[in-house]
Amino acid sequence: MQRGSDRLNVHRDDEMKHELKGLLRSGHPTRVEEWHDPEPAADDDPEVWSGPVGGLGSPASLERTRLELARHLSRHAFPAKPGELARALRRSNAPGALVDAVAGLPHEDRYENLQQLAQALVGGA
Repeated sequence: MQRGSDRLNVHRDDEMKHELKGLLRSGHPTRVEEWHDPEPAADDDPEVWSGPVGGLGSPASLERTRLELARHLSRHAFPAKPGELARALRRSNAPGALVDAVAGLPHEDRYENLQQLAQALVGGA
């Protein structure tokens, strides 16, 4: 089968799948050499979404919530209702807690932009 847009051939695709098999199954780096592993997060890196309205167990700030939403939603997703936004978040593989928080917003509301959505999530509307 001809795959015109691929830069690699079928055999190299299979080799790459085999190389990544251990990483995909284990969920963590499988290399013995430490230099192959990704660097840990720095102290000044933004916190990762881990709760329904916050990062790393702390209450959410508007900035963190807006950053996390912007990572998964494009401006083409707006204006929209919470159900539509939750589907867009699922399609972009957003964390489940973020999807649940958006899906839990009142169904009759409509959000014109990311800022309005973030304010509704942190309760600062």
